[in-house]
Amino acid sequence: VQLQASGGGLVQQGGSLRLSCVHSGFTLPYHSIGWFRQVPGKEREGVACISVPDGEPFYKNSVKGRFTISRDNDKATTYLQMNSLKPEDTAVYSCGFSGGRGACALSTVIYSTWGQGTQVTVSS
Repeated sequence: VQLQASGGGLVQQGGSLRLSCVHSGFTLPYHSIGWFRQVPGKEREGVACISVPDGEPFYKNSVKGRFTISRDNDKATTYLQMNSLKPEDTAVYSCGFSGGRGACALSTVIYSTWGQGTQVTVSS
């Protein structure tokens, strides 16, 4: 399993970014892809995840209504559309892979593979 995240950058408060996570190396019909973020000195926290094949998303409360996770199976890519960004959204964002059936979750312990991170910086 390989994951490649991209799309980070510097944006002003209230702006938008779309992160992409290209995944390859697996053909499991049931799995989840999650987006996580981490700031220095703090633990990695889950932001959003989506389960396959049902496509049911799950979000951290603080990003509900602002972030949208989606998936393009033809491109083997999971996106995180981030709108109305706030300075507290500043972090290194990475995507993770979790095998298995059922609804996804934002606990890092269930994710077995991680892509490299992409920096998101929101200025005030």
